[in-house]
Amino acid sequence: MSFFDSMNVSATGMTAQRLRMDTISQNIANVNTTKGDDGQAYRRKTVVFQEINDGKNFRSHLNRYMQKGNQPTSGGVKVRQIIEDNSPLTQVYDPSHPDANEQGYVEMPNVNVVEEMTNLISANRSYEANITAFNATKAMAAKALEIGR
Repeated sequence: MSFFDSMNVSATGMTAQRLRMDTISQNIANVNTTKGDDGQAYRRKTVVFQEINDGKNFRSHLNRYMQKGNQPTSGGVKVRQIIEDNSPLTQVYDPSHPDANEQGYVEMPNVNVVEEMTNLISANRSYEANITAFNATKAMAAKALEIGR
């Protein structure tokens, strides 16, 4: 794996975690949205990651690595899709709310702010870990250039 491949792995991780943080922020911002464009309460969204590879197994990567001049390609992560959480919406009794039904209940989004904040901290830590790995690779490349002088 070259320096640029390892930087690419970290960069794809940072990009994926940034999108995850954006999605979590959207969930928190819509915690009280009872009516969206479709007329329904907001549904929590989650990000699904997928490994970037060429579909080959470990043996094929090892064989390619053992052949002279044929280095394995880098991996990384990408966002496969953003999906809606189909867990039930919360029913809150508030007959004065404009979106209340005949019984006085309002369908509230299925967003738990504590869970979202925990996920946001996790995504932030993952982003920071990718930055640390990127900077370590950059420092190694700088040291290698310095030794070559």
